Amino acid sequence: FKALNPYYAIQFLLQNGKIGFIVLGSVFLAVTGGEALYADMGHFGRRPIRIAWTWIVLPALVLNYIGQGAMVLAKPDAKIEPFYLMVGDTLRFPLVILATCATVIASQAVITGAYSLTQQAIQLGLLPRLRIQHTSETRVGQIYMPQINMMLMVLVILLVLGFRSSSEIASAYGIAVSGTMIVDTTLFFIVAWRVWNLDLRWALALCIPFLLVDMAFFSANLFKFIEGGYLPLVFAAILILTMWTWARGTRLVADKYRREAISLTDLVRMLEKSKPHRVEGTAVYLTSDPEMAPSALLHNLKHNRVLHKQNIILTVRTADVPRVPKREQLTVETVCGDMKRIIAFLGYMETPNVPRLLTLARPHGIEFEIMQTSFFLARFQVKPATKHGMPPWQHSIFVALARLSNDATDFFDIPSGRVVWLGGQVTV
Repeated sequence: FKALNPYYAIQFLLQNGKIGFIVLGSVFLAVTGGEALYADMGHFGRRPIRIAWTWIVLPALVLNYIGQGAMVLAKPDAKIEPFYLMVGDTLRFPLVILATCATVIASQAVITGAYSLTQQAIQLGLLPRLRIQHTSETRVGQIYMPQINMMLMVLVILLVLGFRSSSEIASAYGIAVSGTMIVDTTLFFIVAWRVWNLDLRWALALCIPFLLVDMAFFSANLFKFIEGGYLPLVFAAILILTMWTWARGTRLVADKYRREAISLTDLVRMLEKSKPHRVEGTAVYLTSDPEMAPSALLHNLKHNRVLHKQNIILTVRTADVPRVPKREQLTVETVCGDMKRIIAFLGYMETPNVPRLLTLARPHGIEFEIMQTSFFLARFQVKPATKHGMPPWQHSIFVALARLSNDATDFFDIPSGRVVWLGGQVTV
């Protein structure tokens, strides 16, 4: 059991100083792949992953690494490919197939994990709306995102063509995984402290040991920065810049809209005086600010000079929890006789479905029939501001992201045949 005793590993690091620290970066590759175990937790749940780790993965890894270590000690020449040399020539080809299947499974976990993280980033307003397809009628978390899938495919092909071998890509892989573990530990600390309300001292005592180990691995892998370790750091910087640009651009658009818009209360007073013509049916106006008059409503009054007999001002907000119970998803308020304001709250793992949300409003006295309802949506053309706006390079990125954004009809699952688009222009 000496091979499982961490005392000898710590003794090796202390005795060899800098060399031992550099070796730590290579040793870390033995634990990479661990992140694939929990990357897909949103699809499978915690219990299956815990069972698989305890009874299958952990025993298999221990036997595998002990066997490889024993073989290298007995035959030092086997250090080149100890995994495949552990078996004879007859079983080598089936072992290659097994390793390939393991690679595919791990990759699939990371791919579906990327879908879940992207969906949550969209719900939090950090990325533009992208197309999301649900692949299960029973599990909400099982989704497919074609744009993310295509991006991952292109990036993987470029990585393979650029690095050409697994040994070359190991430098980038080590920094990526050790960085991921630091992020996970940091997020766990925030959850333990702010969500579980654990005392700050206990939360620090729980997380600092893990963080020190993660930082040691990450620091050791930084020696491979020039050899390819820069790649995940550059990619992370690009993602941060993308999310910052989108969040900043949407905030500037919202601020400008709020400055130029009028409050819903003032609009109601104006309508009581002007008394526009009424038409049959229900009109739904989606807006991010329930206190202000939706721009689509103002454009409709300006150009068509009519109102429907029932008007709904709908705002969909994302809560900081995965899912919100149905009884807590809606708040309904009467603005005036024929105008209702609905604020819908959804978890960041839930996909907005406006027709379903409106059916939940029936107990509040709202008559909703999809074939008698028109959804009015605003579409803006973004122009650069002459001053006090985004720098030109960031504006270009924001416009490109806006073009990638999925239509609100797909994102909110609104039938396209019931949608009326009204345009405008905004400068940021």
